[in-house]
Amino acid sequence: MTERVLKPGWTRVKFGDVVRQVKAKVDAKSSGLKRYIAGEHMVTDDLRIRRWGEINDNYLGPAFHMHFKPGQVLYGSRRTYLRKVAVPDFEGICANTTFVLEAKDPTVLLPELLPFIMQTEVFHEYSITNSKGSVNPYINFSDLAEYEFALPPLAEQRRIAEVLAASLTVTDSFREAFRSIKTCERTFLDESVIRWKNSACWVNLAEVLDGSPESGCSAPPRSNPTGHWVLALNALSHLGYTGGQLKPVDRTDKMVAALLHQGDLLISRSNTRERVGFVGIYNGESEGDVSFPDTMMRLNPREKVISNVFLEFVLQSTPLRRRIMSIAAGTSASMKKINRQNLLKIKVPVPPVAQQHRAVEMRHQLRHKIECMDNRFSQTMKLHGQLLAHLLTL
Repeated sequence: MTERVLKPGWTRVKFGDVVRQVKAKVDAKSSGLKRYIAGEHMVTDDLRIRRWGEINDNYLGPAFHMHFKPGQVLYGSRRTYLRKVAVPDFEGICANTTFVLEAKDPTVLLPELLPFIMQTEVFHEYSITNSKGSVNPYINFSDLAEYEFALPPLAEQRRIAEVLAASLTVTDSFREAFRSIKTCERTFLDESVIRWKNSACWVNLAEVLDGSPESGCSAPPRSNPTGHWVLALNALSHLGYTGGQLKPVDRTDKMVAALLHQGDLLISRSNTRERVGFVGIYNGESEGDVSFPDTMMRLNPREKVISNVFLEFVLQSTPLRRRIMSIAAGTSASMKKINRQNLLKIKVPVPPVAQQHRAVEMRHQLRHKIECMDNRFSQTMKLHGQLLAHLLTL
């Protein structure tokens, strides 16, 4: 840490002088404990544990033997750039790659303040810088113990912890509101499609398209801008088209044949099992020419029968997503592909155009609310980070 003048009453300490790594071990099956926490249960920059696994449901493997208790701090020591710090409110088991930490002496370091110290940017920077390995970087507790920081007096620790806890509560409320609106949108999509099972005509996808799905073109990306771009794989997500996912490529005749126009509907034909079949409408974001890759196909809906936004709507619903994933095939464990002929046989609902417009408009309103709440959530996260920096760093 850069030498700076300490605030009155503050002291400079090493992490290992005030924090201990708890190494209590238990046998998962005979411990009587019900829950375990794995890396995927901890979320970047979220102190709450919102998901967990049930010990009796899965084979955990020999690494899952570390015992944690409510209020202790869990820290993901692998890939520390993921910034996984969490405080469980229940007892359970985690892997030995997840550090279980607690304050050595509550009269020196307030336990409630420890997770906030570990959320600061300077802590994360230190941990990332001192991690070892390139493919799966990790940090040892002995290295983490050397981290130095300024520790305020106990009374000020309590005040800071109360302020940050209040900030966290506000952040959590916006996080939950954001998730609730997203759930509302998903429910609207799914229930609409289910309702149309009885009230709308269902036809093969081929019957609502002008021609067969068009193939894209891929090429090696260039290191410098060329004026021509191709979409990256992750340009399509569960939310639809995601902007900014462009790679510069050379302009060729094949690339020109795969040029995109604003409003084009794309579907991912080759991707991981979870992402294959994602659809999205290109928004014409780039000033230069943009093509779509050969891992995507362009769908051309017959606009008098079904609009591109409505077709995107139904293809994003859970029933249709499951159907698309069921026809994805391939020998690779990671990449799956959709056969054009099988895709064209998928049944889609075609309600009257007026119903399509009403459904799309309602979805548009929900999307607007999601964007607004996402912005508010991002603002509260930013404010929480600013408070951390202002209250806990010199």
